[in-house]
Amino acid sequence: MASAPTPPPLLPVTNPVPGSSPAAAGGPDAPIATPAFRLFLSRFSDSARRSLSDRRPWGELLDRSAFSKPDSLSDATSRLRRNLAYFRVNYAAVVAFALGASLLAHPFSLLILLGLLAAWCFLYLFRASDQPVVLLGRTFSDRETLLGLVGASFVLLFFTSVASLIISGLLVGGALVAAHGAFRVPEDLFLDEPNAAPGNSAAQGLLSFLGGPGSGV
Repeated sequence: MASAPTPPPLLPVTNPVPGSSPAAAGGPDAPIATPAFRLFLSRFSDSARRSLSDRRPWGELLDRSAFSKPDSLSDATSRLRRNLAYFRVNYAAVVAFALGASLLAHPFSLLILLGLLAAWCFLYLFRASDQPVVLLGRTFSDRETLLGLVGASFVLLFFTSVASLIISGLLVGGALVAAHGAFRVPEDLFLDEPNAAPGNSAAQGLLSFLGGPGSGV
């Protein structure tokens, strides 16, 4: 008597969790391109770390014995030029601190700026290429999304206090840097030639991630 054939093994079946969506699982419908966003954060972190490695000691920046009144405008300009090349990372931190203090003093404007940056990241910069923007049942193309974000940025920046706060913070930081650079005697500063090259400035090093493939634009 022949034995009955053995039934084939059952393949495991995963039942979808109620309420889940492809976006939650990181599928093609995810609202943000996760690999591009992670690459952006990685490049930004590396650029910031490389730039901060060139920071000069703050004690050297604030050495009271090295301050004196410049003899002339040309002397002040020469001092400022040398100090900018030597303390470029510290000066960038001073300007960033002044800008941050200006925004933190006005939380509502800070929230507007953060919301605007989040809209650019999630709706344009790191949005998955196959995930269109759908609002009120209408699908918007990349061009329409870009124009909408530019228009919203213009309105929020120039018809609120955000732009004035950013400009005032930059002006205060720039004034502090100019005053320090003009009164700080640079005779005791020895600038390394490779670090003095224009292509190796702190701003360029910190913003080098913008030109790479980390952006999803």
